[in-house]
Amino acid sequence: VQLQASGGGLVQAGASLRLSCAPSGPTFSPDGMGWFRQAPGKEREFVAAWRRGGFTYYNDSVKGRFTVSRDNSNGIVYLQMNSLKPEDTATYYCAVHRGILSTVRLSTSYAYWGQGTLVTVSS
Repeated sequence: VQLQASGGGLVQAGASLRLSCAPSGPTFSPDGMGWFRQAPGKEREFVAAWRRGGFTYYNDSVKGRFTVSRDNSNGIVYLQMNSLKPEDTATYYCAVHRGILSTVRLSTSYAYWGQGTLVTVSS
């Protein structure tokens, strides 16, 4: 399976963006999908995840501003980002979660990483 992330761009602080992560290739039904981000000079960090059953998980820094969801009709996973801040600037990646629930925030439990989409938030 391949994942295509899109929807990034340059916005001002306070604006909103919606990122999409579209799968291609063999049909798959993942137990979970996640979003990570990596800012220049920083390590990749967990942003949000969706798990089968509609369970969602968030980094505390985005809780209340970001919403992760999955369209089960086409498998696309979305990351709705509201009230964006300059510190949200990063390249955002999506991936398939292949671990147990307790590993949902660990990048090492993910596979099939997409190519990333750049989000830049100006102050």
